[in-house]
Amino acid sequence: MTESFDAEKARAATWFRELRDQIVDAFEGLENSHDAGPLADAVPGRFEVTETVRSSDDGSDAGGGLMSVMRGGRVFEKVGVNISTVYGTLGERAQIAMAARKGIPGMKDDPRFWAAGISLVAHMQNPHAPAVHMNTRMFWTPHAWWFGGGSDLNPCIEYVEDTAHFHDQQKAHLDPHGELLYPKLKEWADEYFYIPHRSRARGVGGIFMDDHCTGDWEADFALTKDIGRAFLPAYVPLVEKRKTQDWTEADKDAQLVHRGLYAEYNLVYDRGTKFGLETGHDANAVLMSLPPLAKWV
Repeated sequence: MTESFDAEKARAATWFRELRDQIVDAFEGLENSHDAGPLADAVPGRFEVTETVRSSDDGSDAGGGLMSVMRGGRVFEKVGVNISTVYGTLGERAQIAMAARKGIPGMKDDPRFWAAGISLVAHMQNPHAPAVHMNTRMFWTPHAWWFGGGSDLNPCIEYVEDTAHFHDQQKAHLDPHGELLYPKLKEWADEYFYIPHRSRARGVGGIFMDDHCTGDWEADFALTKDIGRAFLPAYVPLVEKRKTQDWTEADKDAQLVHRGLYAEYNLVYDRGTKFGLETGHDANAVLMSLPPLAKWV
């Protein structure tokens, strides 16, 4: 299994880069649109792109990626679109967590790993435009491989028709892989993005999967790509519709309070945050998801 997956790894990493480029182009188009809303007279934001590096205990090459972040734009208050390809050996705590959660044997004897993916979080200037999260990823060890990811919508002011559109697009892209898949991944997202200490979801849901391996790599990769392809048609029309709405101070206050939920979830529960910090990835890239401003009542 070890050497035979080199081509598959390369294809997955290439796809995540292609998806990143598509999303960055679309977001720059929104930011530079003539009808940017109440902040139309401001200078459009620009993505700042920096390379990230994963640190290894012995100083050997451990991979890295690209962190693309826009701050203080006319449409996006803060948005990050990150990709990474990292590899090396898992530390003892990570080995135990992986073996326990995924049931992977032999981690202690051969703890090598490889992982690639894309991670995106957008926090908007206009409180009527929803925040959003999306990620897809592939993980490999000499003993197993799997895919994961999804996307979920996080409006502070919910519009029922926006929620319906977002979910309809997810369903349309998942149905070719089986009509039972969307309900399953929607339920998984509802469970995963739940905040126990608040007894509520952090948003209006979406789709999510983890540890996905049917044994058919091509089929699983095709599903992962369609989860990524669903993102732009699900999200961009919502921003185009809401970015021109006027807002009040009360709207902005509601947005900041809702962002507090997002920060709590990502710092306390999110597996990707924990794994990234545990395995030595660039902390700024891992914590890119946090909002620029938030408040608690």
